[in-house]
Amino acid sequence: MAIKLRVLVVEDDAVACKCFVSCALEMGTIEIVGCTNDSDKGLELVRECLPDAVILDLELNEGKGSGIEFLNGLNNLGLGYKPFVLVTTNNLSSTIYDYVRKSGAGFIMSKQKKDYSEKAALEFLITISDSIVCNSDNSDERQSFVQEVEENSEKALKSRIYRELDLVGISPKFLGYDYLADAIYLVMNDEKEKMLQIIGEKYKKTDASVERAMQTAINKAWRSNDIDELLEYYTARISSDKGVPTLMEFIYYYAKKLKM
Repeated sequence: MAIKLRVLVVEDDAVACKCFVSCALEMGTIEIVGCTNDSDKGLELVRECLPDAVILDLELNEGKGSGIEFLNGLNNLGLGYKPFVLVTTNNLSSTIYDYVRKSGAGFIMSKQKKDYSEKAALEFLITISDSIVCNSDNSDERQSFVQEVEENSEKALKSRIYRELDLVGISPKFLGYDYLADAIYLVMNDEKEKMLQIIGEKYKKTDASVERAMQTAINKAWRSNDIDELLEYYTARISSDKGVPTLMEFIYYYAKKLKM
């Protein structure tokens, strides 16, 4: 099976960015995880997307910062790994080349060469993809970092979900409180069909009891809190004649709201 290489593009030419994306789609063995013309944003995307490789335009004349600033920032990020960096540039200075290599660039590809193209840059990465992915995947530090990022992201999202539940008066004392938080989180992560089953197995409850507890928690909140205050935080249309959101209305509303 072909290796799927995760690549971030830091490039100020919008046409070139589109070409990278279309070529990657055509090749099928590369996933473009992001495109930006800003070196600072590029560093943020490295932390968020954890790419295997970065295609880095050195000048970024039409963007913000520069490739050199990106390389210096990458060295100071404190990551447990470093993506392979393919520098693309119109600059022909040997002094700049030497500095860029010492700053961590894996390879420099001149845009002045007749055979340069966005496709050629991607094909170069594919040629060495086995080594790039192997070095990346074998890094204990990177695996630890990936795990930490995933755990922290889940905790941060769960905290936001709990805050939304608190705002509409769904108390942690309610049996369905944690079930609802898990349900919203699962729907946000496209675990819709087996949502009740997953929650039931986690808490050792039947699907029916999980569903009942969640709807009961919603009903209690709507009965015991001021309706104007509730509708300040829950702005979706309520289809039920009882004036209370149905379970799936409630879950999907917050899944969509928190994804924005």
